[in-house]
Amino acid sequence: MDSNTKSEVIMKNNHQTLWRNGLGTCGSTEAGRLEHAWKEACGVFGIMAPGEDTARLTFFALYALQHRGQESCGIATFLNNNVFLHKDIGLVSQVFNEEILAKLQGDIAVGHTRYSTTGSNNICNAQPILVTYKNLKIVLAHNGNLVNATELRNYLISRGYKFESTTDSEVMAKLIVLELDNKNDLQLAVKEAFKKCKGAYSVVLGTKDSLVAVRDPDGVRPLCIGTTLKGHHVIASESCALDIIGATYKREVAPGEMIFITKEQKLDSDLFVSEIKPHHCIFELIYFSRPDSTFKGLSIYHFRKELGRQLAREAPVNADYVISVPDSGTPAAIGFAEELKLPFSEGLIKNRYVGRTFIQPSQMLRELGIRLKLNPLRDIIAGKKIVVVDDSIVRGNTSRKIVKLLRDSGAKEIHMRISSPPVQWPCFYGIDIDSREQLIAAKTNSAEGIARYIEADTLKYISHEGMIKSTGLSQETFCTACFSGKYPIEIPKELEGAKFRYEKISTKG
Repeated sequence: MDSNTKSEVIMKNNHQTLWRNGLGTCGSTEAGRLEHAWKEACGVFGIMAPGEDTARLTFFALYALQHRGQESCGIATFLNNNVFLHKDIGLVSQVFNEEILAKLQGDIAVGHTRYSTTGSNNICNAQPILVTYKNLKIVLAHNGNLVNATELRNYLISRGYKFESTTDSEVMAKLIVLELDNKNDLQLAVKEAFKKCKGAYSVVLGTKDSLVAVRDPDGVRPLCIGTTLKGHHVIASESCALDIIGATYKREVAPGEMIFITKEQKLDSDLFVSEIKPHHCIFELIYFSRPDSTFKGLSIYHFRKELGRQLAREAPVNADYVISVPDSGTPAAIGFAEELKLPFSEGLIKNRYVGRTFIQPSQMLRELGIRLKLNPLRDIIAGKKIVVVDDSIVRGNTSRKIVKLLRDSGAKEIHMRISSPPVQWPCFYGIDIDSREQLIAAKTNSAEGIARYIEADTLKYISHEGMIKSTGLSQETFCTACFSGKYPIEIPKELEGAKFRYEKISTKG
């Protein structure tokens, strides 16, 4: 059983600062809301670098991973047997400052950025998670979503374990503690714990003398490993986090692989399952990952450009300008324009300071809606035939507002081109894709119907085959469930619930 005592915990202004030598509690467990939790899209980072400022390096790495989670973040460091942990609601720049970083001392650091897709954005759910087993302290940061979290949680509760959060990340941490009680060996305990986990998980663990990375057998969420200029090991969700601290990308953590790194920089690799069937999330490549990251040696930026080229070949249009919905639609828009030899121009200017804010807009600004984030260049748009390239359409509301914005700016024609197939199915593996009830492509009969709804002159999606062709890899390499409804990891019936219910609507107008 894990120790659940609290020592030297400072609580101030609803954030947690400098947990040392113990595990703190954080209010109620919100057990009645479990069905609305455990669904996160996050960024994880870990570094083993004796003699280096690991907290500062982790801080900058989390900056690079900020796009993966903008609700809360945290950093934990180990110095001897002391754990220093600071986490809070907010962006990396809001949560950390020089004074806090100076207190996060240690040779090992683990960092996390969190985006909760449903459920409460509570400080209890912020990561890294800290648990103890006897004198061993473990911090855990997780990206993904377990589909058997409820089953595992109930099993742990039956064994006497208590929970402070509503996340499946704490389930993983407590499961490791349980296995430690059985094995009394960290590597064996981690291996046995993750054999019981089903779903998507890319995990970084830290202890006083080890750094551990674990990736699920399907490799749904990304995870890679690199080295600093001094030869120290680094683990990150994406390669862009390595770049920002001057580390060199070495390779991906393989699906079903556990990497165990000691303070002597010895690296042990172990495949903890017998059957590996990689199903990398293709939506990571299309939208979620930063364009300056890589996947299997493939530049995300160049992949997105190729999507645009393929889309242009499949759905050409005669127009005066190609513009993008910034920023994720920009590489595809450039590829689209190059393929058809059309001029590419900025037509929508993005306000990059409109992210997460604690100040709510007035009713008037809410009514203006999309103008808070995007403003049109009228001299590019007025009187012109415009192709607008975006990475996806989910609910259709944002696309509808963008089209109206362009109409109000005098566009003569508006042709929407989407560099992914229609999103028709929810995600259970850690990306915020809604129930079918809220997916316009699930409820609408055709692209023409959606075009009528968003009031575009035409709307075309890239084909499923064209999307796969653009990767240069095989269909079997990827999870495409949000487009195809084919889930590589079985979804328990109790999780499906309302997510699969929907009603066809007519967009004939």
